[in-house]
Amino acid sequence: MSEGRPAGTGLVSVDFEISGHVQGVCFRMYTEKKGLQLGLVGWVRNTYHGTVEGQVQGPATMVEDMKVWLSKEGSPTSRITKASFANQRTVDTMELSGFKTRF
Repeated sequence: MSEGRPAGTGLVSVDFEISGHVQGVCFRMYTEKKGLQLGLVGWVRNTYHGTVEGQVQGPATMVEDMKVWLSKEGSPTSRITKASFANQRTVDTMELSGFKTRF
């Protein structure tokens, strides 16, 4: 962690994959909106096997809030059955800019 930065505010990056009824329910749009609301950067996209995947980066506390949102809330009409998170790591600087939907 960088000197002078309070605990819990270091930058992290994490990949995610969300399963359930998450396509055709504006999940990507709501994910992008929530990420921006939390001050995160990242991307999100549908997969060919019916899930939504992506990556988020930002302050650790905000990334944890996003993980909870992805696991339990999502878009209003989605039904999340599983949320997987992988490759969580600390980063010195943001490697992405903005929050985008990929196709």
